Amino acid sequence: MTPVSAHGADRAALEQQARYGEAVVRWRDTLARDGRTVVSAALGGATRIFHWRHYPAGDVYDPATHAQYFYHAHPPQPRAAAHGEHGHFHAFLRARGLKPDAQPLVMPELAIAGHPASPAEAAPSAPAPAGEPDAPWIHLAAIAMDRAGRPLRLFTTNRWVTGETWYAAADIAASLDRFAIDGEQASPLDHWLTAMLGLFRPTIARLLAERDATVMGFRRRRRGKVHVLEDRRLEITSSAAVDVDAEIRRVAAALRHVA
Repeated sequence: MTPVSAHGADRAALEQQARYGEAVVRWRDTLARDGRTVVSAALGGATRIFHWRHYPAGDVYDPATHAQYFYHAHPPQPRAAAHGEHGHFHAFLRARGLKPDAQPLVMPELAIAGHPASPAEAAPSAPAPAGEPDAPWIHLAAIAMDRAGRPLRLFTTNRWVTGETWYAAADIAASLDRFAIDGEQASPLDHWLTAMLGLFRPTIARLLAERDATVMGFRRRRRGKVHVLEDRRLEITSSAAVDVDAEIRRVAAALRHVA
C-alpha cells in the first residue's frame, strides 16, 4: 500500500513536488545571478512591455512534448492592479501532448443547428502559431507575476480568452505531468516554468475542477440559452494566490507525516 500523508498525497507525488520546488528556486537563483528575473527573462531585456504582445516573440514551443507558453500583459485593469500584477504566463499543451484517451468536450446545445447558444463568430486564436499551427491547443493555467518577477496567483480562464479547444478538467489534470520544456536548447526560464507547473500541479488540478464547476454553474443558471464558453461576462473561472516558498515548506511538512 502506498503511504499517504495527512494532506492526501502519496510519498512519491510529494517527493516529486519537492524536486520541482528545488528546481523553481534553482532556476530563479540562476537568473538572479545574471541580474535577471523571470519577468525580465521573458521580456528578453526589453524595458517596456506592449499590451497583448507575446513574449518571447512567437511563443516558446517544445515539439517533443507539445508544450507551449508565452508571457503578456493586458491594458491596466482594476483586478490586475489590485493584485500588483505586471503580466502573466499562459501555459498550454497542444492536443497531441494530452493523454491518448482525452476527448474534446462539446456542450449538447452546440450540436443543434441554429440553437441560440451557437457562437456568432469563431473565437480568436490567442497563441501564436508554433510548430503545430493547426493542432488544437489546451490551456492549462496562467501565472500572474509582479514587476519584480514573483508569482502572485494561478488562474484559469473561459474558452474565449485563449480560443482553446475545450477539454474536461479531469482529462487536462491527467495530462499536467506532460508539460515540459526541457530539451537541450531550454533556457533557465523554460526550466523555471516547467518546475512551477510541477510544484503547483495539485493546485492547478483543483483550479481546473473549479473552472468546470464555474462554467457549468453559469450555463445552468441561464438554462443553456447562451454559449457559455464564448460569453464575455465570464472571463476568470478560478484563481488562487500562490507563494513558492510557502508551498515548498508545505510539501516538506507533508512529507514528514508520510509513514
